[in-house]
Amino acid sequence: MFINKATDGSHNLCGRNIHILRKNLGISQRELADRLQISGLDVDKNAIQRIEAGKRFVTDIELSLLAAVFKRPINELVM
Repeated sequence: MFINKATDGSHNLCGRNIHILRKNLGISQRELADRLQISGLDVDKNAIQRIEAGKRFVTDIELSLLAAVFKRPINELVM
């Protein structure tokens, strides 16, 4: 059987780190969504909320754009 969830039951490894990085920048979920939209990713505030809560899968493309917006290496988002 294929398992596609983290050991804590979340759908991604990066949500907690994205939340922390976003808070450190002092921006809202909506502002993060806006920055990602400028980068070409069609995402809204609700998607950011679900990512941070671990309720949404994150694709490699999305992860790459998130890393670019935060100006951090991808591996820092998933560790």
